[in-house]
Amino acid sequence: MNSVREVEVVVVGAGQAGLSAAFHLRRTGFEPERGFVVLDRSPGPGGAWQFRWPSLTYGKVHGMNSLPGMELTGADPARPSAEVVSEYFAAYERAFGLRVRRPVEVRAVREGDGGRLLVETSAGTWAARALINATGTWDRPFWPRYPGQETFRGRQLHTAQYAGPREFAGQRVVVVGGGASGTQHLLEIAPYAAATTWVTRRPPVFRDGPFDEDAGRAAVALVEERVRRGLPPRSVVSVTGLPLNDAVRRGIEDGTLDRRPLFERITPDGVEWGDGRRVAADVILWATGFRAALGHLAPLRLREPGGGIRVEGTRAVADPRIHLVGYGPSASTIGANRAGRAAVRDVRRLLAAGPGEAVAA
Repeated sequence: MNSVREVEVVVVGAGQAGLSAAFHLRRTGFEPERGFVVLDRSPGPGGAWQFRWPSLTYGKVHGMNSLPGMELTGADPARPSAEVVSEYFAAYERAFGLRVRRPVEVRAVREGDGGRLLVETSAGTWAARALINATGTWDRPFWPRYPGQETFRGRQLHTAQYAGPREFAGQRVVVVGGGASGTQHLLEIAPYAAATTWVTRRPPVFRDGPFDEDAGRAAVALVEERVRRGLPPRSVVSVTGLPLNDAVRRGIEDGTLDRRPLFERITPDGVEWGDGRRVAADVILWATGFRAALGHLAPLRLREPGGGIRVEGTRAVADPRIHLVGYGPSASTIGANRAGRAAVRDVRRLLAAGPGEAVAA
């Protein structure tokens, strides 16, 4: 049995938000291993990026922002984004001596003694005065349930399992989901598949023209309002719309992005709508997004009746020792950077106040 190791701050997750938080902790005087520790369940650097499909090249990535203190420059747009970002994150961890521990699974965070949090993991237990949670969503893909789903004789997979378009050659594919992943999958698969069908819960909204700073702030504010009310966050793209680039325009013109409303049931051979229309399918690809991976925080009972964790800035309202970065309004690369800085600022104030003392908002 490993003894409990004491540390000031535990950072859970080493994606964009976690590395940003670790950078600001180091920059403001916390020493790795003694002042803070970064725990990451992934096998290597890169956060969720390391699991992206090979056909998602760096040139297709929209809005990838550099981590604080070290620019990502000179990347070949034709290389897979998984390779580019993983190499960049690895270099970043080395450059700032962040000493990320991996693979380490955080299993539970509980109340400890003396106002500390017990962080129970596959590599032992840490007792921390504060925790910065940056676990993202990749580990929790969302699979909707529909009548007849278990009867389908074909293959069902989620975006998290998507490996590229060639595996769908000659097959009839139904893609479910109106986000960026769904449109990317369709545009890639269509040249290989025998047929594609696109279904979404709501009509997709395409955004034409520049997305300026004011529009970005307005979109983030809508997502932020949900987490302030303790509701589960929606993605920022759900309120910004999909960028109408040249590839998307071609997909609309050639019928690849001809959206249908969601079917009512799944049959052994495909999907069926309420009016009796049917589409035969060999594959159903669920591009239905992800949910925040927060199960390890369950012992702290932070969730509100609405199903989410109520957050002010990055701080969990129910427990000021817990900060959520890359959650809700900070679930973009630039938002994650800012959230990491903001969380460290608040954590420093919390630790300076001491156990049991109030911290000014």
